[in-house]
Amino acid sequence: MAKFLGIDVGTSSIKAVLVDEHGSLLRQASREYPLHIPRPMWSEQDPGDWWAGALDVIRELGEESPDAIGLTGQMHGSVFLDAAGEVVRRALLWNDQRTAAECAEMDATIGAERLRAITCNPPLTGFQAPKVLWLRNHEPEAFARVRQVLLPKDYIRFKMTGESATDVSDASGTGLLDVPRRDWSGEMLAALGLDHLRWPRVCESFAQTGVTRGVPGLADGIPVVAGGGDQAASAVGTGAVVEGVVSVSLGTSGVVFVSLPEPKFHSQGAAHTFCHANGGWHAMGVMLSCGGALRWFRDTFGKPSYDAIAAEAATVPAGADGLTFLPYLTGERCPHNDPQARAAFLGLTLAHGSAHLSRAVFEGVSFGLADGMALLRGLGARVDEIRVTGGGARSGFWVRMLADVFGAPCRTLEMDEGPALGAAILAGVGIGVWPDVAQACRSVVRTKSEVSPSGTDYAVSYAAFRAAYRPTANEG
Repeated sequence: MAKFLGIDVGTSSIKAVLVDEHGSLLRQASREYPLHIPRPMWSEQDPGDWWAGALDVIRELGEESPDAIGLTGQMHGSVFLDAAGEVVRRALLWNDQRTAAECAEMDATIGAERLRAITCNPPLTGFQAPKVLWLRNHEPEAFARVRQVLLPKDYIRFKMTGESATDVSDASGTGLLDVPRRDWSGEMLAALGLDHLRWPRVCESFAQTGVTRGVPGLADGIPVVAGGGDQAASAVGTGAVVEGVVSVSLGTSGVVFVSLPEPKFHSQGAAHTFCHANGGWHAMGVMLSCGGALRWFRDTFGKPSYDAIAAEAATVPAGADGLTFLPYLTGERCPHNDPQARAAFLGLTLAHGSAHLSRAVFEGVSFGLADGMALLRGLGARVDEIRVTGGGARSGFWVRMLADVFGAPCRTLEMDEGPALGAAILAGVGIGVWPDVAQACRSVVRTKSEVSPSGTDYAVSYAAFRAAYRPTANEG
């Protein structure tokens, strides 16, 4: 029976899963690594830590000859390599917010309308292209050494195979891909003065990109398949590769994700339209602080666990007695493309206690996801079935709240291994075990439970949430 290795280069850790062609999880392993915050709103990691973690999880799994390997990971990060393939400086990550001026530079250079027609998105502070421009503007000596720029998962590919390649879904988040054409935009690279750099070849997510060479713990010659950005790979792992199946991911960030038959995009850029791992396109609304807001609340207010927060929140009625939480702790992407957005508790009175704060945080992040869902419906997306994944999917309290907020049944999955599972599935498609991604998902992905709306009405509190952003926005 064929076995596939999926590797996910996450923000806090690297994860690897070994699965078979029936979708059974055989083994898994993970390793954490540090996150560096040299200044407020900056976020960096050492690519060497990713590679060390990858070698650790490969050794722990103990499978030297999987039939194929698929890669996924955090999107948008910039790995700067010199002519010898050595790292020039720490990578700037997806949640780094230092590049507002460079985003404006891109719009001014390309023209806002033309840029969106090419990339289907505005230039965002999280994207890779503004980070490359920031390096040129602020660290010119380091930039002068750069010969190629890779995304995080593609650095692991480079170390495994010696090949420079990426996939269409991850490349869509650089701000340099012609998304309708599914290839680098020569027009953009030339206009921004980046065409002298070596950019990895762009492949479909199920394409083979090379074979392993000299990787400790792995035999030589194992096919390494392109894989996908973490959101596209996660969607593969949930089966959100056909119209009507919506994936809602409750991780550090929160994502509402749908497949599209063509590259429709949001005119204001609050929702992202990228190439999908299934050969088509997808749209997603991304809120930066979802589970991250709950983690901040847990750590800042000394809560013992997420379950304790949920149990406390359940003692308070829907609407938290008029208390509203805005979850914009690190700026926001969807529905407000605003890196300066700030979080807030609004409506506090002496009548509110700890349980009200807990309830308000859960509701605030849920309303942020509802904003994303509304944007995707506006693009014509069908919503027939919602599949909830990520760490938050283990909270029955939260899933019930989402079913009421969305007004639709929410399903959880038998195997919720996130992007790593999707990468493993893509590896199987890449070597022909399944004819396409949709058939692979039908064979492997199985739902576990369904939660229907209870009838709890969030209309008034959601309206208050929607109205609260503008008065608190940092206009400076």
